[in-house]
Amino acid sequence: MSTDLALTHVSLLVDDQDKALEFYRDVIGLEVRQDMAFPGGRWLTVGPAAQPTIEFIIENPAMNPTPEAAAAAAARLASGAQGTLIFRVEDVTALFNQLQEAGVRVDQPLIDQPYGMRDCGFLDPWGNHLRFSQVL
Repeated sequence: MSTDLALTHVSLLVDDQDKALEFYRDVIGLEVRQDMAFPGGRWLTVGPAAQPTIEFIIENPAMNPTPEAAAAAAARLASGAQGTLIFRVEDVTALFNQLQEAGVRVDQPLIDQPYGMRDCGFLDPWGNHLRFSQVL
């Protein structure tokens, strides 16, 4: 087994890359890493400024390599069964208030967890789960 494995990309499924870019850049505060056309679609990635080696691919169902895979991705998107991103922040209360004021849908209000974290959850417009945690 290789010991030099490093996670570089995680995929987020959305139906509108432009709206997703606005949400993840302007509301969540991620930076744009790549935004370019490629055969069959648009390669769009964002990521946290403090972690330049991780990118979130903003992917739509049409980017899948086969019609069957695209249909399966569209079905997942329609069902709301999407991915989860968990972020660590320094002030989760301030971020919770900021995102709530921006109209982001709350999935879980602020709570102190028994494992030493204060966290909360939101849903992006496509049903992806976004969690934000602060070490207590």
